Amino acid sequence: MHKSLLFLIAALCVEMAVAQGSIAITGTVTSKNSNETIVGATITVQNSNIGAATDLDGKFVIKGLTPGLYNVQCSFVGYQTKVIYEVEVSFDRSASLTFELEENAVETATIEIRGTSISNAEESPVSIRTIGSNEIKRNPGGNRDISRAIRTLPGVAAIPSFRNDIIIRGGAANENRFYIDGIEIPNINHFATQGASGGPVGLINVDLVEEVEFYSGAFPAARGNALSSVMEFGFKNPRRDKFTSNAVVGTSDLGITVEGPTGKKSGIVVSARRSYLQGLFSVLGLPFLPTYNDYNLKWKCDINDKNQLTIISLGAYDTFELNLKIADDTASDDFLSNKYLLDNLAQNNQWNYTFGAKWDHYRDKSRWTLVASRNMLQNEAFKYQNNDVSLPRTFDYESSEQEYKIRLENKVFGLKKMKLLYGVSYERALFDNRSSFDEYIYSLDTTVRINFSSAYAMHKYGFFLQSSRAWLQERLVVSFGLRADANDVSPSMSNPIDQLSPRIALKYNFAPQWSFNASTGIYYQQPTYLALGYAVDGKLVNTNMQYIRCDQAVAGVQYNWDKRNSTISVEGFYKNYSQYPLSISKGISLANLGADFGTVGNEALSSDGEGRSYGMEFLYQQKLFKGFYGIVAYTLVRSEFNNSEGKYAPSSWDSGHLLSMTLGKKFGKNWEIGGVYRLSGGLPYTPDLVNESMLISNWNALRIAQPDWSRINSERIQAFQQLDVRVDKKWYFPKWSLDLFLDIQNVFGQTSPLKPTLDVQRDAQGQPIVDPNNSNQYLPLFIDNSTGTILPGIGLIIEL
Repeated sequence: MHKSLLFLIAALCVEMAVAQGSIAITGTVTSKNSNETIVGATITVQNSNIGAATDLDGKFVIKGLTPGLYNVQCSFVGYQTKVIYEVEVSFDRSASLTFELEENAVETATIEIRGTSISNAEESPVSIRTIGSNEIKRNPGGNRDISRAIRTLPGVAAIPSFRNDIIIRGGAANENRFYIDGIEIPNINHFATQGASGGPVGLINVDLVEEVEFYSGAFPAARGNALSSVMEFGFKNPRRDKFTSNAVVGTSDLGITVEGPTGKKSGIVVSARRSYLQGLFSVLGLPFLPTYNDYNLKWKCDINDKNQLTIISLGAYDTFELNLKIADDTASDDFLSNKYLLDNLAQNNQWNYTFGAKWDHYRDKSRWTLVASRNMLQNEAFKYQNNDVSLPRTFDYESSEQEYKIRLENKVFGLKKMKLLYGVSYERALFDNRSSFDEYIYSLDTTVRINFSSAYAMHKYGFFLQSSRAWLQERLVVSFGLRADANDVSPSMSNPIDQLSPRIALKYNFAPQWSFNASTGIYYQQPTYLALGYAVDGKLVNTNMQYIRCDQAVAGVQYNWDKRNSTISVEGFYKNYSQYPLSISKGISLANLGADFGTVGNEALSSDGEGRSYGMEFLYQQKLFKGFYGIVAYTLVRSEFNNSEGKYAPSSWDSGHLLSMTLGKKFGKNWEIGGVYRLSGGLPYTPDLVNESMLISNWNALRIAQPDWSRINSERIQAFQQLDVRVDKKWYFPKWSLDLFLDIQNVFGQTSPLKPTLDVQRDAQGQPIVDPNNSNQYLPLFIDNSTGTILPGIGLIIEL
């Protein structure tokens, strides 16, 4: 038996040794301008003597590697040097890379220009960050969620809740735009709040992501309808040598990803996930039971050397049910808070999908790109009286959004020292909405029933132009952009000249590795479909609304510490809003309402609001270098919007101070440990109208406290902090690999303060108690809404 065991071990060692000899990084180097392969380019593994050169077909192979992560650098005379960080290889899974090198504007071999993975670095040289796939996967407390991983970057607020609202530089969650390989994706979260984005769980599977470019300012002219950020997700190119797969058992879902060839010149990568939160929450006795499902897909085909076709699709189906069984557990410590949530939370069914195709046609000095896509969102929310399905619905909402989009653009490279991009876009949008709910009318101090349905279609169109030029041997780059958009849903938005959006940016390298960056511009965003679709007596009400306008200015200094794969930057920013949506009934800006599950903007609105946000940011970011990686980001921000009387108040995202520190280390034998510390200033909130909310007629109809809008955001919750830690251990076997991780959120059990919840006092059966001194009111009860739970999680990843 012992001899058999020794023989088995020896055979396994021989197999691993043979497999190790086959470990390689392969790939192709092409010109980004022409898509032509580059012969003789040098590819090296950082901090080693290992490397290779491209052959006559522009291909390369780097051998002699052991399983792990590597930074791979590519360089060639006349082109900018490019680094791809954290390339992973294993015994049975070699890495396949594609380097698209950018030509230098100055033709000289005496100047080395270090490039970047950012595709529009010249057009937008300021307020751009990148985050790689492995940085997202290993982010402590991030649950492999992109929306949470970007909270480590400057300007991004960390909201003290379980939601993924992306709040950037004091702007709203619906001011962000998302693209995958140039195809727009309306939403990247499950259980999205219609009209405000957000949601608790990310929709994009990080296993398909190669890198994310994050613009918090100086948006490219080709990317319209954004006021706070543009995120460009780059999905990895599918393998064409063999099929591989991986399975993930995460802290909240199960997922599988498969990729491989569909022909000699094409490949596909596709993933599917399903949550098991509904079972976990039921065992824990929580009042809500969410279930989410999603898929992600990319197919790419190189038709020939001059033509490429890419197809992107993703979708989700989400359900949100109530755990009514816990309402009978009157002895539970959480009975009162659970009862309140069950009385107020609506059931929700939501599904969405996007399907898009991109065709790239390369010419000698230009590249034409045609993008066509369709996306749809179907959202249903409802609430039964006393949660009894035999009784009428107190809240009933159903809405759908459909978009058909097409964009044609041409990027010209043949101009001396200058680049030019121009194009046009067209969209056809369809929207319908059926709503029935009770609303408290402040001027009348009473509750009324709102019933309406609406439907409309619109045409949207735009054009854009972007030009950049280099001077002083590429030490100075200046970019100018112009964009205009319009639609036919309203006369106030039909003239594109009214939405003319100029922008200018510059980058000046005043010393080696040092640069001064600045930009200014005017940006516009269309009001949400939900806001435009509000109707009374079958007629649209908000037809006089205008595009939201935001004038922005950014300036800063950046140091690229190339020898340590690091970047240090300081930036200041100012954003001035006008034509912002104001609630007519409440007299306040939608920016002061915040967002939660449900809808935002489903009411009568005007475009009379104004606002401003300003502050500064500091960033130190180190990509993987000698086993260490980290990010230190600090933001000082102020955000405030006015009401109908012109008085300013802090917006719902006025955090003040934001600090995030990420540090990680890779050890021997494939161990890794990382931590993220976050500190956020207290967010403002609006106190409630206690007496009015406790009126029996109001509470029975609404079952929720009514805010005192005359004291909009006059109170603040306390600042909160949190430390998350993650430990990974990876094993590489001849035919597969295993990654086991332990993720602990809120290690020290810090309390995350939230606004106190105003409820009614209840008897032992959970029924409201009438005030003995006032028979028209219930007795009030304030429930502490703070949380401070330590959340440990274990997961595993199997790669085949």
